[in-house]
Amino acid sequence: MNITLPGKAATLMASQREQAEKQRAKLGLEARSWYRISNAADPDEAEVMIYDEVGGWFGCTADDMIAELKQITAPRMRVRINSPGGSVFEGIAIANALRAHPASVTVQVDSVAASIASVIAMAGDRIEMAPNSMMMIHDASGLCYGNASDMEEMGELLDLISDNIADAYASRAGGTREQWRERMRAETWYLPEDAVDNGLADEAVQAPKAGTPTEPAEEPEPDMARAWDLAAYGYQGPRRHEPKDETEQPTSVTLTFNVGDAVGEQLLAALRKDAELRDTAPPVEAAPVAEPVAETTPVEPAPEEPAAVPEPEAPAAEPVDEWAALTAHLTQDDADTWSALVSNLFEPDTSSRAAADA
Repeated sequence: MNITLPGKAATLMASQREQAEKQRAKLGLEARSWYRISNAADPDEAEVMIYDEVGGWFGCTADDMIAELKQITAPRMRVRINSPGGSVFEGIAIANALRAHPASVTVQVDSVAASIASVIAMAGDRIEMAPNSMMMIHDASGLCYGNASDMEEMGELLDLISDNIADAYASRAGGTREQWRERMRAETWYLPEDAVDNGLADEAVQAPKAGTPTEPAEEPEPDMARAWDLAAYGYQGPRRHEPKDETEQPTSVTLTFNVGDAVGEQLLAALRKDAELRDTAPPVEAAPVAEPVAETTPVEPAPEEPAAVPEPEAPAAEPVDEWAALTAHLTQDDADTWSALVSNLFEPDTSSRAAADA
């Protein structure tokens, strides 16, 4: 199949890079890296992470990534993707670099592979969808500034790019270009199982069940297996009283601890000071006992003066009940007013009685 590019398509990619470089220079920014290449724990497998927008205004170009891909000598490569897409031409260059690499490439969609990132995923020898990850395909889009002829040419270019992307899906999953273009126009999203059913992935990786170990259980770390060190609390371990001779039986186990550590040094010092004061205090002397008096001639006692009569104490004032004082008017009836209101109920009206009797 021959593809004829519009006249301006050949310079579009170079123009995008040039504008991106000017924009970064204007803002004083450096191109950020949207990928990372490192060796995995297994020395026979390298790991490539694409975790950002591919290319774009503020990202690195595919040249940098492809140069690092060439340095990978491991027989296996795992490409992990979490990207919303980006520059179409940068993405196609990366996809072709992965296809040409001698390593066996496994693509793992960690979260999302959308737009041109889904095309990069198609370059893997095996494609795996992590739990809850998604893949999205849609038509290419772009910006254009110019006259009507420029707009028409841009429309032709976008259609051509979309057909090219549809061929990448058809080559991997089967079907025709037009079938995939219909799905792209509708902007179709695929869950892991949907991607497998439609041929865009080989496996929907299942999350391990809760409580099911994925690796053999390891021995606990020494610090995790240590028992409590009670020596920090003054405990020195059980002490057993040894018998002095064969006739004496051993006593029960005695536990000892440091009182200062248990109650605190300040409280212990206070207790000790109180005990010392008790020990040094002078003894309390008993009251002297009167000695018996010898019998002698009785002596008449002198006449006693009458004792002064104590003045009666004034009765203590009863406490004032403030509540009673405040509510006294509620419990006291106004006799005159009440009598006047109800007097007619108890005193007969003589004039009325006279009239009734007549």
